[in-house]
Amino acid sequence: MPLPKMPAKPADTLSPKDAAATRLPDDAVALARKTAKAAKAAKPPVTQTTVPAGDGTSKTTPSRKAAVAAPEKPRRAMSAAKPPSRPPRKKLVETTLQSPLSRAASQSGETKLFVLDTNVLMHDPTSLFRFEEHDIFLPMITLEELDNHKRGMSDVARNVRQVTRTLDLLVADVDESVLLTEGIPLNKLGNREAQGHLFFQTNMEASPLPENLASDKADNQILGVMMTLRAKHPGRAVVMVSKDINMRIKARALGLSSEDYFNDQVLEDSDLLYPGTLQLPANFWEKHGKNIETWHENDHHGVSQTLYRISGPMVSSMVVNQFVYLEPEAGETPFQAQVKQIEGKKAVLETLHDYTHGKNNVWGITARNREQNFAFNILMNPDIDIVTLVGQAGTGKTLLALAAGLTQVLEMKRYNEVIVTRVTIPVGEDIGFLPGTEEEKMSPWMGALDDNLEVLSKADNDAGEWGRATTQELIRSRISIKSLNFMRGRTFVDKFLIIDEAQNLTPKQMKTLITRAGPGTKIVCLGNIAQIDTPYLTEGSSGLTYVVDRFRGWEHSGHVMLARGERSRLADYAADIL
Repeated sequence: MPLPKMPAKPADTLSPKDAAATRLPDDAVALARKTAKAAKAAKPPVTQTTVPAGDGTSKTTPSRKAAVAAPEKPRRAMSAAKPPSRPPRKKLVETTLQSPLSRAASQSGETKLFVLDTNVLMHDPTSLFRFEEHDIFLPMITLEELDNHKRGMSDVARNVRQVTRTLDLLVADVDESVLLTEGIPLNKLGNREAQGHLFFQTNMEASPLPENLASDKADNQILGVMMTLRAKHPGRAVVMVSKDINMRIKARALGLSSEDYFNDQVLEDSDLLYPGTLQLPANFWEKHGKNIETWHENDHHGVSQTLYRISGPMVSSMVVNQFVYLEPEAGETPFQAQVKQIEGKKAVLETLHDYTHGKNNVWGITARNREQNFAFNILMNPDIDIVTLVGQAGTGKTLLALAAGLTQVLEMKRYNEVIVTRVTIPVGEDIGFLPGTEEEKMSPWMGALDDNLEVLSKADNDAGEWGRATTQELIRSRISIKSLNFMRGRTFVDKFLIIDEAQNLTPKQMKTLITRAGPGTKIVCLGNIAQIDTPYLTEGSSGLTYVVDRFRGWEHSGHVMLARGERSRLADYAADIL
């Protein structure tokens, strides 16, 4: 007999009619009692064991084995007062890479106490809620450093102000006794994944540091707090989380556990980044061609393309808009297609438009390799709203994007303007403030744009010198150069937006840019994750990696990792040997 539905509201608010509806039938109650009685009879006899309570008293608890004494669990309070008991927390997945001390603490079932460095809060203002069931401890010097960095219009200052507002909401209406003993629940503001508690440093006495460490330095004061916490809680893992490598090295030199902040990383290894392509095995058609369906449809160019509906073991590993290819044997035509649909255990593959042929050139540019042909297929597809191209220097990312943008703006009239932007992070020393308009200020950062425009303007060899100059002026009139500093609040309608050097943007900045897209706008993100100049950003935490991972499999997004350089034989050889 099926059980009745669970009540939709707490029992103390149920009406008599609702309470009667949730009551079990008499025969079900009798069966449950009979089962419980049988289970109780099968258990070993319960004996009483006296366990010290830690406050000078003792308590008697039931035990299944009287010969084994229950170990005393370490107290979680920050002071000598015994906190009220709380129900055990469910063990969740770790949010940081674990040191040996952290792993030992996890195996024992005890939660950890993470001491956050200031740079973690500056880097990710939501890091307070990223440690799941573990507790967080904030030293007073961390709060002082946050106060010193709250002024200004930079992203760091905005993050600091966000952290300060969050801390203000957490400490609001909190009793002082709870603050000193139990800590502040981190799920107070609705963050359900944060099951730990927040503690502040209330005792300003810290353990003495070695003589060679200056006590007036903020990093060393945090290390002193770590030593004090470890001495106060010997049975608990106390771990410092910092983005500062030198800080972590000093902590480990003192025998303290320290870890990097990994929660913002999309990937632990850049080699795991989604490539956007999939090579098919030589026996692909033998395993996937039994119940194949074939038909023809016109693509967005009006050219007839062949579609295949296949089923087989490799369908589960395919992603929508992923490019698949089969290495041809001698004398065979290569097979290249794009995954258009995945319907359960079946996938629909569509053959590609061949941009390697001269008659299909894009603003005079033809694809020189397989990956460039893949890139042109998504750049020229109006159904793809966001494109990400990742590759080393010389693979043609900017040239392909500009050629596709100009063709669709000036020839197809699909968009009305090409907008190019990039983050202004210098490789060496900054050259200082520049006078002029917005485009004049951005011109030193747009050397790559000028180089590619020169190539595109020379693509038409029959136009002559005067014709090429006219073409270059026409191109310049339809390309706008914008700064990232003025993007907030804007909406781009019918634009072809190119974000160059996107690997230097944070995930938050990428969200700010992509959410500017209005109707009819296409966004192209270009970058090389091996050339990151922004501090605290890595290949795994870059905004470009974040976008590639989050848009993977969306039917209106496309991604290609360009692997082969086409700049020159000198540049290709230098990239391999230097």
